[in-house]
Amino acid sequence: MIIGFEAKRVFQNLSGLGNYSRNMINLLVKYYPENSYKLFTPKLTNLYTLPESAQVITPQSSFSKYFKSYWRLHQTTKLLCKNSIDIFHGLSHVLPYGIEKCGIPSIVTIHDLIFLRYPEYYKRIDRNMYHSIYQGSCNRSTKIIAISQQTKADLIDYFAISPDKIEVIYQTCDNRFFLRIGEEVKSSVRLKFALPDKFILCVGTIEKRKNQLAILKAVVKENIDTPVVILGKPTEYINELNQFIRQSGCEKQVTFLHHTTSDEVQAIYQMAEVMVYPSFFEGFGLPVLEAQASGCPVITSNTSSLPEAGGDGALYINPANISEIGQALGILLSNSTIRDEYILKGTANSKRFCDQSAAEKIMNLYNKVLATR
Repeated sequence: MIIGFEAKRVFQNLSGLGNYSRNMINLLVKYYPENSYKLFTPKLTNLYTLPESAQVITPQSSFSKYFKSYWRLHQTTKLLCKNSIDIFHGLSHVLPYGIEKCGIPSIVTIHDLIFLRYPEYYKRIDRNMYHSIYQGSCNRSTKIIAISQQTKADLIDYFAISPDKIEVIYQTCDNRFFLRIGEEVKSSVRLKFALPDKFILCVGTIEKRKNQLAILKAVVKENIDTPVVILGKPTEYINELNQFIRQSGCEKQVTFLHHTTSDEVQAIYQMAEVMVYPSFFEGFGLPVLEAQASGCPVITSNTSSLPEAGGDGALYINPANISEIGQALGILLSNSTIRDEYILKGTANSKRFCDQSAAEKIMNLYNKVLATR
């Protein structure tokens, strides 16, 4: 089978959609090496090392190289037939125009519809663009993969997609998070980033929806003296965090990290006392799974898909309740027995999302779609 992927995020996103896309390709290559894999991307970077059974297709003409988005959305379809693609998978919300007319079955993965649930977090031009691209891709696709039951419900509610067209296939995290690293590596990472011996960790883009300010408010309100490490790409929202930090006088207690490798993130998870993820809404919530796989106890929100990801291995809070977040932190930081229980439960829960199971479900869907073509 020759499988094509819309692979922009593979080469251009450090986390989130990029991690999902890279993980999915790696799993399919690992468990189904007999297939050929062709990655269609408007731009190559060093973010991904291509497996031997994979090939990259990029723009060739000067026009396509300059107008990369046009190539991605309008010219990819013509290349599918030329490359003898049997099935095409848009890994992150996007399928090219006209694919439904070329006779090649297609699948699109939809991660979330947050721009519709929380439009205030997005510029109008971005909302309109996402709506057009996402819904158009769903309409053109043969099947849709939703990464959670929450996302499936949103597709039905907002886009009026038939439930029969949607398959829920949970994502998994990089296998490195299940592997334990030595103290020497931890010490090196701790020294590089000047990390304290004990710290509270939050992983994810620093944006309003992720609600990192609530962690800082909870720490101050409950007089928690454990340092806080916030790891993620900053947006304008970081200005609100810095303003609160200055006003509350906790400058020495907060560390922001951004440019970290996957190996460094692995070490940081394993050094943290607790990972807090008080997001208001997620399509899945991969950091919850990464932390649990790393043996780090998790506090996260009781909203959206997060209980799907965390299972019974996380301590749940109302993300709008500062006192509740602070009390949950106090429990896991002060009670080693309860903390150990959540580590064990979290590790067990993370194993539900094993990579072989995810690969089998994806391949079964490919075969099902091809059989009914």
